[in-house]
Amino acid sequence: MTKYWLMKSEPGCFSIDDLIAAEDQITSWDGVRNYQARNFMRDDMELGDMVLFYHSITNPSVVGIAEVVRESYPDHTAWNIDDPHFDPKSSEENPRWFMVDIKFLEKFTNPLPLKFLRTVSGLEGMELLKKGSRLSVMPVSEGEFKTIRRIGKE
Repeated sequence: MTKYWLMKSEPGCFSIDDLIAAEDQITSWDGVRNYQARNFMRDDMELGDMVLFYHSITNPSVVGIAEVVRESYPDHTAWNIDDPHFDPKSSEENPRWFMVDIKFLEKFTNPLPLKFLRTVSGLEGMELLKKGSRLSVMPVSEGEFKTIRRIGKE
C-alpha cells in the first residue's frame, strides 16, 4: 500500500531543480541526522511511496512531487570525514544513518507556501503545520497529499 511523505531540503543545498537535473532525475536522500526522520526512511518507506518535495528556509513551500525508487540503505556520507554529514560514530560495519533514493515526478507551476497551506481546508492536522514541527522527513496522509497535489496542479 502506497504511503505518503514530505521531505524538506534547503534549496541552496539541494532544490527540486537539482533533482530535475540529476542523472535519470534520481537522487539519494542523504545527510538526514535526526533519528525519527531516519527511522521513517529506514523502517517505513517503500518502493512507490509518494513524496511532497518541500523547500525550507526562504519562502518555505511545497514545490513538487517525487517517488521513492530505492528503499533504505546505509548513508555512506556519514563515513566520509570530508563530508559535512560525517558522523564518527557511524561505520560500514555498524551504520547509524540511512537514506532512500527518490525520483522526480512533477514540479508545481507555483510553489505552495507554508502560509498558504495553513489556510487550506483539510490540512488542519498536517504535521508540517503544527507549531514546532521541524522534522525533515515526515508522513502525510493520503488526503493531505492529494489535496496538495491537486492545488499544485492548478
